[in-house]
Amino acid sequence: MKIILGDFNTKVGRDNIFKTTIGNESIHQDSNDNCVRKVKIATSKNLVATSTMFPHRDIHKCTWTSPEWKTNNHIDHILIDRRRHSRILDVQS
Repeated sequence: MKIILGDFNTKVGRDNIFKTTIGNESIHQDSNDNCVRKVKIATSKNLVATSTMFPHRDIHKCTWTSPEWKTNNHIDHILIDRRRHSRILDVQS
């Protein structure tokens, strides 16, 4: 099983075009350029981003908070082999 963990600096949005690869449980509405790159890599290597596929409270999705506590981002992600992702019950980064 392929598992990739990393600080991808990607803001994964709730874009329908990427839903099969990145899920729909992101705290961000829009994706950034790094997300597009991550989706291209994930699809070429047959991976899915499971860290945005399971429902959690927003406070548990944030992996970076600004020093003044005003901005929260979910920029660390977990990619798993698409063939085995149905066996995953929950993921949190």
